[in-house]
Amino acid sequence: MADLFFYGTLCHVPLLERVLGRTDLNLAPAVLEGHSAYWARDEAFPVIRAEAGGRAEGLLARGLGDGDVERLRFYEGAFDYGLRPVPVRAGAAEVEAQVFFPAENRWPVGAPWSLADWAGRWADQQMRAAIEIMAWFGRMDAAKMEKRFVPIAIRAHSWIAAQGRPADAERDLAQDVVVHTHRRPYVNFFSIEEVDLQYRRHDGQMSPVLNRGAFMVGEAAVVLPYDPVRDRVLLVEQFRAPVYLAGDRAPWVWEPVAGLVDPGETAEEAAMREAEEEAGLTPHRLEKVGEAYSSTGASNEYLTLYVGICDLPDLPEGGGGVAGEGEDLRSRLLSFDELMQGVDDCTWRDMPLVTTALWLARHRDRLRNKG
Repeated sequence: MADLFFYGTLCHVPLLERVLGRTDLNLAPAVLEGHSAYWARDEAFPVIRAEAGGRAEGLLARGLGDGDVERLRFYEGAFDYGLRPVPVRAGAAEVEAQVFFPAENRWPVGAPWSLADWAGRWADQQMRAAIEIMAWFGRMDAAKMEKRFVPIAIRAHSWIAAQGRPADAERDLAQDVVVHTHRRPYVNFFSIEEVDLQYRRHDGQMSPVLNRGAFMVGEAAVVLPYDPVRDRVLLVEQFRAPVYLAGDRAPWVWEPVAGLVDPGETAEEAAMREAEEEAGLTPHRLEKVGEAYSSTGASNEYLTLYVGICDLPDLPEGGGGVAGEGEDLRSRLLSFDELMQGVDDCTWRDMPLVTTALWLARHRDRLRNKG
């Protein structure tokens, strides 16, 4: 049996229970003297370091079993943390407890840590991410899981956003959808989830048990750069592996600027960031085209589409994508007439491009008059 002291996100008891997979925990407030907790700079979790006069408040979990510790090692290993024994004070008693310390120089230090601030902004997302992370306990080691944590966080952020959209007023999901099994057979930059379920049909009866799967992506922002003065747009071209895997002999595809919405970002912020990264542009403003799932029968990808009002006298310098993410893009300027000719000729093979082009055709006069 082991005692562990937590000073960060695992002081949020619902998250700790989710990681351990049980609720019958022996917990008590505790303090680690001579140490202080800080936000990891630009991250949603803390680091702890030895500091004269420091006092890290947290939570002591008593009597954890080997299985509990292994689950915690797996979860914290995704953040590159390891266990070390230290003396902590719980009430009037001093006990030796194991504490997860970050790897040396792994995370730059930010402001003093606040569990309340973290809970207000990040707890729901981290609770969701923990479901996917812990689904792989026993099937993947922590080092591999660490490489998948960012896309897991992106998918968790997307799930929380989806929960905030209006519910179907005509249906009660608790009664109208029954999930018998839920499996996660694949996780990487994207993931696959598979379910055996029933849903209520339009005649009021429940369907047979059906096996269905989904390609889990997250939220994405799409922006078609448009110069209303010169009446031209900018497109980017990049290699698309799914198009290649489909057997298509032209897997380099012309598209608007697009990218996943990072945790903590809005779709608007993601659109502006992607415009800079992929095309070297900073739009003056974004005109919202709409929001939609890209393929409701296959994927959870949810798109927010924009037309970005820009100056496009020449091809901008910069852009080209993020090399560390394997991106390699080139840009192209087209007149509005060339863009629409491509729609009419079925030249464009990217649905967001066709959608934003048709929206632009509908609103072009207004945008040109507005500038």
